[in-house]
Amino acid sequence: MKNVKYLGKHLIAEFWDGEIIENEKKLKKILLEAVKKAKNTPLEVVVHKFNPHGITAVVLLAESHIALHAWPEFNYLAIDIFTCGEKAMPEKALEYFKKVFKPKKVEIREIKRGKFPR
Repeated sequence: MKNVKYLGKHLIAEFWDGEIIENEKKLKKILLEAVKKAKNTPLEVVVHKFNPHGITAVVLLAESHIALHAWPEFNYLAIDIFTCGEKAMPEKALEYFKKVFKPKKVEIREIKRGKFPR
């Protein structure tokens, strides 16, 4: 179908054996920089640190969301980047996360969301 359009793109990434950042202020700064690189509009950032370790950080976007979920005990970071709109560049946010977290192993899946014929 050549006349198909999608409302958004959802990148799901899994990072292993990289840097895990549990500093809430630093993580918030990293998220906001990723948002900027993806040409998105941040609305709100929430960071929750778990006891004894682990962290979830989410930035709500005008274009959807970016979320990070860290399991330091497994040296694992799950990343969701869901964006919509013609200007959004979620790949740029993902490249920035690779630079910051320096994972040794990465798996990425892309899901096109909201398929409809034009």
